[in-house]
Amino acid sequence: MEADWDEIAQTALPPPGPHALSTPVASLAFDPCQELVWTGNTYGRVTSFYGPELQKYTSFRAHPTDEGSVRAVLVNEKGVISISSKSVHFAIRRGLPEWHVTHEKMTDLRCMSYTSKGTSEILVAGWQNVMFVVDVDKGVITREIETTSNYSIMRLSRYICAATTAGYVDIIDSTKLTVVKSWKAHGTIHDMDTQNFYLVTCGHSNRQHITMTGMSLMMDPLAQVFDLRSLAPLPPIPFPAGAAYVRLHPRMVTTGIIASQQGQLQLVDLMNPNAVTLRQANVQSPLTHMELSPLGQALILADQECLMHLWGSPTQSMRFCEVSGPVEFADVATPLPQIDWTADTPLSSVGLPYYRETLLSAWPSNLVFEVGHPPPKVDPDLLADLTPMDIGGYARNRKGLKRNVVETTILIDSSSGPLIAPKFLSEKAREAGADGSNERRISDAVEALGEINMSDLKAQVPLHYRNVEIKYSRFGVDDFDFEFYNRTHYSGLETHIANSYSNSLLQLLRFVPLARNIALQHAATSCLSEHCLLCELGFLFDMLESANGLNCQATNFLKTFSSLPQAAQLGLLEEDSPSTALTTIIQNMNRFLLERVSVDYKEISPASPTLDNTFRTSAITSIRCLSCHTETMREGGSYVTELTYARRAATTKAAARMPQPTFSEVLKASIECEIQTRGWCDKCRKYQPLTTRKSIQSIPSVLMLNAAIHSAEAKKYWGIPNWLPSSIGLGIENGSVLVCEGAELMKRLDSPNSLTVYELVGFVADIDSGEHQTPHLVSLINVNISSRPNSNSDSTDKEEAQWYLFNDFLVRRVPAADALSFHSTWKLPSILTYQVRSASHSLSDEWKSSLSTSLLYTEWSTNGVPPHPTTRLLDPSTEAPGPGTLVAIDSEFVALQREEIEIKADGTRETIRPSRLALARVSVCRGAGMAEGIPFIDDYIVTSEPVVDYVTAFSGIRAGDLSPQSSTHPLVPLKVAYKKLWLLRVLGCVFVGHGLIKDFRTINIHLPKSQVIDTVVLFQSPHFRRKLKLRFLAWLLLRQDIQTGDHDSVEDARSALGLYRKYQEFQEAGVFEERLEDVYRKGRELGFNPPSSASLSAAAAVAGTATAEGVARGENTPPPLYQQPGGSMPGTPSRRPAPLLREPGTPGRSEGVGLSGSPLR
Repeated sequence: MEADWDEIAQTALPPPGPHALSTPVASLAFDPCQELVWTGNTYGRVTSFYGPELQKYTSFRAHPTDEGSVRAVLVNEKGVISISSKSVHFAIRRGLPEWHVTHEKMTDLRCMSYTSKGTSEILVAGWQNVMFVVDVDKGVITREIETTSNYSIMRLSRYICAATTAGYVDIIDSTKLTVVKSWKAHGTIHDMDTQNFYLVTCGHSNRQHITMTGMSLMMDPLAQVFDLRSLAPLPPIPFPAGAAYVRLHPRMVTTGIIASQQGQLQLVDLMNPNAVTLRQANVQSPLTHMELSPLGQALILADQECLMHLWGSPTQSMRFCEVSGPVEFADVATPLPQIDWTADTPLSSVGLPYYRETLLSAWPSNLVFEVGHPPPKVDPDLLADLTPMDIGGYARNRKGLKRNVVETTILIDSSSGPLIAPKFLSEKAREAGADGSNERRISDAVEALGEINMSDLKAQVPLHYRNVEIKYSRFGVDDFDFEFYNRTHYSGLETHIANSYSNSLLQLLRFVPLARNIALQHAATSCLSEHCLLCELGFLFDMLESANGLNCQATNFLKTFSSLPQAAQLGLLEEDSPSTALTTIIQNMNRFLLERVSVDYKEISPASPTLDNTFRTSAITSIRCLSCHTETMREGGSYVTELTYARRAATTKAAARMPQPTFSEVLKASIECEIQTRGWCDKCRKYQPLTTRKSIQSIPSVLMLNAAIHSAEAKKYWGIPNWLPSSIGLGIENGSVLVCEGAELMKRLDSPNSLTVYELVGFVADIDSGEHQTPHLVSLINVNISSRPNSNSDSTDKEEAQWYLFNDFLVRRVPAADALSFHSTWKLPSILTYQVRSASHSLSDEWKSSLSTSLLYTEWSTNGVPPHPTTRLLDPSTEAPGPGTLVAIDSEFVALQREEIEIKADGTRETIRPSRLALARVSVCRGAGMAEGIPFIDDYIVTSEPVVDYVTAFSGIRAGDLSPQSSTHPLVPLKVAYKKLWLLRVLGCVFVGHGLIKDFRTINIHLPKSQVIDTVVLFQSPHFRRKLKLRFLAWLLLRQDIQTGDHDSVEDARSALGLYRKYQEFQEAGVFEERLEDVYRKGRELGFNPPSSASLSAAAAVAGTATAEGVARGENTPPPLYQQPGGSMPGTPSRRPAPLLREPGTPGRSEGVGLSGSPLR
């Protein structure tokens, strides 16, 4: 409160009716987002006033009259929340209701407060034994909390401070909503406020005094102070006039204003209560309310005469909040045209307006109920066959409905729902097998999407922009038909991973050639840092390129990103920022990611300026004091430029005729970024107005721009057609940036001092699909810029833009006009990326020639345990892997999170989220040579996350095997294990294994089909869908009994290699199809499982003593598939037409041994 503060405006609260008297103010609040003051009266009506003149803005009824007065008002960026004794109401500032919540246990509500989730959730309480948690976005009650205290006032700072009717203040945890501490403040609490770390209360003492109406409590002459850091009381503040109201200054931490009921105002310092400033308000009746504006420049008082008094400085421009949004006023009514009405005038000449917004005449949500359509008329043919009964009749069911089933008559609104998921692959296979057709596909829907034009749908969101989600069958995510959403050769990213909102930004960076080259070059180095995001970007970009249209997932990148403590501190994790808009989170992530990548790059190449030249805008910042004109210079630069939009303060007709600023003008102002703030001046030795301006030294090759659309004015810019240029020119002249576009750019290109041309690579867009869907992010990218010069492009002209939409795993081509058009209601940009035109098509593969492979020849163990004696590292001089090198692989996994399922009313199970697996062990064996089958990689992966299931029966991993403190195996970080496999893939090795598709998916690596030999696929009959187990095939074909105890990945890898060798033998002999049929026939007999030792003993007793003795020695292996005369086993089956199994009644080929003991008998 400055020395010149005085009353500058006064107004009365409007009466509730035309001839009614004014009513006192029942509740009072400043708007934190606009220049408004909100009041509630005793009849349930909410009224607002605009500006320092307290001009009436809106007034609407929020609660029924019989519920009494408006007890409290809260305001957020979306609207106004008010409570009465029995209901909670939310409306936009213009008065239109959003929702209205009532409950049978709402009997006497008194107060409310926001929780730790920000303005998206409130806690409502009162003189009742139940508190309610209400979701502000949905308008539903999410929790009911039993309480033994009756609350009358609530304030939020570090905690929720709630005043009880007994004079106590309960300190409530804003997250858990439990009482942390309770503090006795007064006999009864009249008012209180909290800011930062302090809580101040005013109330009645336990002493009584005599009035004209009898005995009453006296106002306490002390204002109590409480420290929320130590949860302990501080010395009270004396106020002899009786402290009735208190408000703490929002900016001055220890400053507050205390008022008495007679209007005496006292400005106090909590740390120095003796230093006070007294003022007296000109009021004729006792005060009833006092509020201080969010900026601290205005104070408003309400008295019992229904008057409101606004206090402030008459000599300064008054503002209620620091960043005031535009207030939307009523449009000026357009005069109706005169129509010469005659009997022949057509009715169509009277124009009817088209409304895109909710009308004032729309009923509120609490008065709208869903009802069914009238019942359909009974079919006359059914009535003709009706057999009458005593009551009603019966007839034959002509519609094919089941018993006790009727058709629904409720019209289901599917226009705003998400894109309907296709059928599962297993369902298609069954349908195709049933009708014998292999040509049935679900591409009809994809072609249907191609017919959708954005101009036809206008404000409606097109289908391919809407939310997409993965459905899970009992076969997991592998059964989902991703090809339904993507028929291109560009891969999409899946969404079932935490923090997958970043998919759009990752796709955008992948199509920036310079960013892609840097990431891959760094991944090819010897960097082994577990928290290196640049390496993870390189691995991800390489996977997306090699996948060639198959869906991928950013599991490893997001796992590394989520493990960084800075990401959590900045609110970049979805679980930590549930109420923050995704467009805000992705722009913050853009800034954090580039800064973090720069640190990772300099860890390996500290002297290389490549990354800074690519992304960093170098500048010198000039800070000048406007009082003493002292100027200081310091080096400054940034990796991301945030667009700033000049606000048009003038509202005159001349200002309205001024041309809208172009994108180039906005970009120039954003790069140079001249701002005025208050800061500390060393020369003046106090805070002074400062001017900060950047002098640009160099512009990077890639411009990363945050759109930063926070106002309606900014949205208007993006609503201008063709406002975003596809090409811009940038240059520097005397520290000033030159930016131009369009015709001016073409003109400057011909001048001697030509500019550098930048092309729009793409952008991340925020999509608001409607009230039935949550907002999400997509990326729109011109893939032509990142195409290879010799690639087969969709366009014959390399300069023609090819825009693609990347909506997570939905990828499709869109016209350039549709891609570059924006809609303020549902499509706005979040991040934009420009790259110098000279770097187009500059995809470099030099990183492959400089690949650091030393990791493959180095022992690695974080816990100091040496490798197993059977493991032998590769010899770089004789065993260096290269294209075509055969290796056998097997992996084991543990579960970090169990699957989430939902049991429906009909008893069916639906998987909401599959279990989350982590790589626990990976073994890679030599596939050829003298050392064939000897492992050179056998790594156990250390994990810091809790394991919910070691799956020991299938993985062989036990508790403690992955812990550095207790493991007896050599442990390596996931980064090391993954990079070994990635190096083998890049070098061109061919991987042999059993069930590699799922293994590689969980490891998060993609291999081309030419580098994968999966024995599951080799030994699967085209006539059967069943896939055979490794143990059964090894028992039947290799005479090996594996997996009898714990699983061993080395053993499984060797068995898979042996099956591949057996496959080669059968193919060379030309009997593979015949042998495969025999395998399936024998599998059906045994249930596709090897027989137990007991059953083998019985079979051996029949076959002969020699076999029985073998079983007794523990040899659970079958006799050979077939034998040559003399009992010898050939290395390759002889090519002869004789069948593998003899027909009944015919002698076998070997009378000496016989085939009675063969498992194929």
